Amino acid sequence: MENKDILDDQASSDMQQPDNLTTPPVTDEDAVTVNGGEPVDSDETAPAEAVVTETATADDIKAGNELAELKDKYLRLYADFENFRRRTAREKLELINNANQGVLQALIPVVDDFERAMQSIDNTNDVAALKEGVSLIYNKLFKTLEGKGLKPMVSKGQPFDADLHESVTQFPAPSDDLKGKVIEEIEKGYYLNDKVIRFAKVIVGS
Repeated sequence: MENKDILDDQASSDMQQPDNLTTPPVTDEDAVTVNGGEPVDSDETAPAEAVVTETATADDIKAGNELAELKDKYLRLYADFENFRRRTAREKLELINNANQGVLQALIPVVDDFERAMQSIDNTNDVAALKEGVSLIYNKLFKTLEGKGLKPMVSKGQPFDADLHESVTQFPAPSDDLKGKVIEEIEKGYYLNDKVIRFAKVIVGS
């Protein structure tokens, strides 16, 4: 009888759980692992769509910044080009308007000499002095023009050249060696440096 009571007490004690019994905390070692036993990171379990969205947003911001930078560079370059174009057009116009300034300034003293000569004509009867004065003015004028690059063309006795001469008419040549050559110069031709600025009007021997 005593043995039965002892067995009943032991069975009753086994069925009862102590009040202070708690579940031990789960450590990293006890966590569910994948990929060779490494613990699963919660960030890696985020949906793939969220990662793609974040990447796309960053790319859009970067592309927008690059576009704004390129647009700013384009506007600055366009403004610089417009300023250059306007400045060039203005300088070209000024150059055209003032192209003859140097020549005119050089000719003003010659004009002064002509004015003095015109005043002297009414006050003198010395023809020789007038001729000498006119000759001096002519030489001064010619030297001034030569200084600006003007050169007279030598045509008489030269073979006719359509690039230099303008034939007014043809006369029988006084000798065989003058056939096809300039026998008379009606109007002198001129060069500006090495460029023909006026053709010589000539008579050609035939």
